[in-house]
Amino acid sequence: MQAVKEKRIQGASSEMARNINRRLLLNLIRTRHPISRADLARLSGLQRSTVSLIVEQLIEEHWVLEGPTGRLPRGRRPTFLRLNDERVIIAVDIRPVQTTVALADANGKFISQEMFPTPPDSQPGMQALLQSIDRIIAANRSKKIEGIGISLPGRYNQDADRLVFAPNLRWHDVDLRNPIVKATGLDVEVENAANACVLAAVWFDHMQDNNLVAVTVSEGIGTGIWANRQLISGQNGMAGEFGHVPLDPSGPLCGCGGHGCWEVYASNRAALRYYREAGGGAPDAPGELSFSDLLRRATQGDGRASQALEKMAHYLGRGMRMLVAGVAPSTIVVVGDLTRAWYRFGPIIESEVQAQVLAGGVTPRLIPAHEDGMARLRGTVALILQKDFGTLQEAAG
Repeated sequence: MQAVKEKRIQGASSEMARNINRRLLLNLIRTRHPISRADLARLSGLQRSTVSLIVEQLIEEHWVLEGPTGRLPRGRRPTFLRLNDERVIIAVDIRPVQTTVALADANGKFISQEMFPTPPDSQPGMQALLQSIDRIIAANRSKKIEGIGISLPGRYNQDADRLVFAPNLRWHDVDLRNPIVKATGLDVEVENAANACVLAAVWFDHMQDNNLVAVTVSEGIGTGIWANRQLISGQNGMAGEFGHVPLDPSGPLCGCGGHGCWEVYASNRAALRYYREAGGGAPDAPGELSFSDLLRRATQGDGRASQALEKMAHYLGRGMRMLVAGVAPSTIVVVGDLTRAWYRFGPIIESEVQAQVLAGGVTPRLIPAHEDGMARLRGTVALILQKDFGTLQEAAG
């Protein structure tokens, strides 16, 4: 019995080592391509024979392609390797106003995308989503679709397969994963939008921070937490809902049912409300003006628009004090349309955060994600890649 147990342990350890080495080389090819076998061996520390064996396997599986040969002063000319861009992922970003369905390769490069208005009810919303996914599948039958990643403006309980909290989306108790799996036969992964932005920062922007927070600013405010090189999900996937921590319990009503939450003071909707209250628009007609319109008016010299944005920026910074005191991130990545006018928002937010750093604490770096709304989509690509390229920690290096 003892001999059998030792053999099983050795077998498991050998298989685990092969999987780790495979993921290591895949991520090196993903992040450094085009790259030669010799450089893979040098960067990974693996034997050249091990690298060659794994690379041949990846080529047989159509994950990796051989490209052009390089030039050296002498000796054998190396053949460069790159990821196969025919292996693709369907990326979905569901927002309260608009849903985007896109196709991307393993490098996070988007090939195509389509958008449609998000229905207010989940049933027609799911029908519209499935129809859009079907169109993308039909148009790309020659490609190998690895799976479907979905980003949501709310919290999804992975154990129960239910959308449990999405006050701005207004879809309640919805199973998004299983109906799409049944309809397509593909792997489907669902994640909160802010968590998806953390995935994008680590996977595709190659941020090496051990502790960072992504703050998404749109109709509401979401936060995704990367602490000690791990994505924090919490019980029922609810970790990170700082947007619904009250700054003033007697403040305006929030979509979550509470009053005075951070997002009612610092979201895009809050800035539009400030503008209307200052006489910039009819208070009872919130749909007449978009946040992009507000940014444009401020740029054109509209003083009330500038004041509304400045007020929003002050509240964003004050709310971020919670993150600094509670999570102590080294970096805060800000995602949203406001980054297009970071010259206006950045200094105000930074001054508010610096004003109340605890003794012994360090002011985190504030980084605007100038990504034209693609961070959530890129994060959903990483959701699907994890099954082949390893966990978020492995991708981070």
